[in-house]
Amino acid sequence: MNNHKEEFIRFIMVGGFAAIVNFVSRILYSEWTSFRIAVVVAYLTGMVTAYLLSKLLVFAPSGKPASQEFLYFSLVNLAAVIQVWFISVGLAEYLFPYVGLMFYPEEVAHFIGLSVPVITSYLGHKHFTFAQVQK
Repeated sequence: MNNHKEEFIRFIMVGGFAAIVNFVSRILYSEWTSFRIAVVVAYLTGMVTAYLLSKLLVFAPSGKPASQEFLYFSLVNLAAVIQVWFISVGLAEYLFPYVGLMFYPEEVAHFIGLSVPVITSYLGHKHFTFAQVQK
C-alpha cells in the first residue's frame, strides 16, 4: 500500500473517531440546548479532536506554527460545518418530516451530514492545513 493510501486510511480512522466524538457530544449537548446549536458546538468538539489526532497520527509535520495550522484547519472545517449543518438541519427539520421518517430523525440526519465532507476535508487538510512549508 502506498503512502497516500495509508495516509487516507489514517485520515478516515481519525475522522471516524472524531465523528463519534462529535455525534455523542451532540446528543449530550442537546440535553441543554437546541438541536441547531448542539450540531455546531458538537462539530467544534469533534474538530479539536480531529486536529490533534491528525497532527499526531495522519500528516507529516508541516513546518508551520501550530497556531497557523489550527487556523487553516478551522477554515477547512468552516466549509465542512456549513455543509454538515445545512444537510443535518435540512434532513431532520424539513425532508424527514415531509416523508414521514420517524426513526431517530436527528441522529440519522446528523450521521448523513457528517459523512458528506470527508473527501473535501481530506484534500483541504492535505494541500492546505498540513502542506509542507517550502524552504
